[in-house]
Amino acid sequence: MRLLLLTFLTLIAFASNSILNRVALAHGDIDAVAFGVVRLCAGAVMLAALVMLRDRRLVLGGTGRTVGVLSLFVYIFGFSLAYESLDAGLGALILFGLVQITMFAGALIGGERPAARRWVGAGVAFGGLVWLLWPGHSAAPSLWHASLMAVAGIAWGIYSLNGRSASDALGATAANFCISAAFALVGTLIAVAFLDGIHLSSATAFGVAMAILAGAVTSGIGYSMWYTVLPHLRGSTAAVTQLTVPVIAIAGGAVILSETVTSRLIVAALLVLGGVLLAVTSRR
Repeated sequence: MRLLLLTFLTLIAFASNSILNRVALAHGDIDAVAFGVVRLCAGAVMLAALVMLRDRRLVLGGTGRTVGVLSLFVYIFGFSLAYESLDAGLGALILFGLVQITMFAGALIGGERPAARRWVGAGVAFGGLVWLLWPGHSAAPSLWHASLMAVAGIAWGIYSLNGRSASDALGATAANFCISAAFALVGTLIAVAFLDGIHLSSATAFGVAMAILAGAVTSGIGYSMWYTVLPHLRGSTAAVTQLTVPVIAIAGGAVILSETVTSRLIVAALLVLGGVLLAVTSRR
């Protein structure tokens, strides 16, 4: 029962990242880049505190750290910038689809020979995304912002592949957040001093609070809960449970943000999630 509850809370936390980001940006309560900076810093503080409480130390070095930091950095800011336009549910679906396709491609590059069923599943999921994003129909999203979310999804897929070799996933994530946050803060100081590119003065208390919540709670504590339940789940079970994240985000966006759930979005979601389900449950 405890495992089930933790898993459910973790999935809600992951979906809430999309909802919180969209809520903060929808009415201009915070700049998209500023949201990413605050989210990174809040996540770094929370994850570092959790690791320090557990181990009394935080190791910043380690194998794969450069790839982890860079992919996390791209994910955070691609994600934030995409939500300047995308609905919460739509963004979550694009992100999730590209993460799974990237991990499938990574498996191929790593020498795996997937069964035909995995190929079919990956193809169906990719086809669903292409159909959803194809320009020309009235509900077509901004191609620029959809591309930013696609880049974020690829970056998170690379982050996930890179993290497979980590002996301590939570410690590695905390280190990646801390280093990425340091780079983000330096970049922010430069932008504020010389480029006037980040409008911190225009951020409201509500916008900053949403970014802190997304960093400390739905990212920091969310990842901590996920790494707690992950050892107790089979690989296929863990992958299948994540299918609910875009669904929760779509439902949350409709209820909280009054976002329209179109028939095209529903069909695309069925194709993407159905394709991923087919792929992750295949057997050799």
